[in-house]
Amino acid sequence: MHKKAVDYFRSVDPLLYSVINKTKPLKPLEKSENFLSDLCEAIINQQLSDKAAATIFAKFQRLFPKGIITAKELLKTPDGKIREAGTSWKKVEFIKNLAKKIVRKELELEKLNKLKDHEVITELTKLHGIGKWTAEMFLMFSLAREDVFSAGDLGLRRAIQNLYKLKKEPTLKQIEKISKKWSPYRTYAALILWRSVD
Repeated sequence: MHKKAVDYFRSVDPLLYSVINKTKPLKPLEKSENFLSDLCEAIINQQLSDKAAATIFAKFQRLFPKGIITAKELLKTPDGKIREAGTSWKKVEFIKNLAKKIVRKELELEKLNKLKDHEVITELTKLHGIGKWTAEMFLMFSLAREDVFSAGDLGLRRAIQNLYKLKKEPTLKQIEKISKKWSPYRTYAALILWRSVD
């Protein structure tokens, strides 16, 4: 994690800062090289444990030459083959719809990088199977945006409850108030909080 963020947390939130040294060092954020693969993985991973999701996505990847997922190859892949990898029919539909939008140039993934965070969320949530949480994860892990916080994430809510010793799970309003002070490094704050729960 870059030093500016660590120094910033030391000055604005000693509690969050105290967690940094108790967890494994965080790697700097890096932009992804395959946005389509990331979105397919995000759709496949929904409502699954990490282990099950990783197994299914690995099988899904093996359906493509050299494991490289492209929209054209995805459209050529029979629905049944994708279903056999372990994903649901609904998710097959979502993934195929995503590929169609890309092939028709209704969604240009490379252009997302030039948009503001809220614009990326608006564009992605137009797609079936992609909600706000998935779009926020895309901002964090695919576009490497440093100031994103997913207030609806269960793990982050629990981590904040533990860190601040709150009796109840914090409300969205409380989370927004707490996370505001971590800006402009809220993505790093989220990574620290997830690590604290693990």
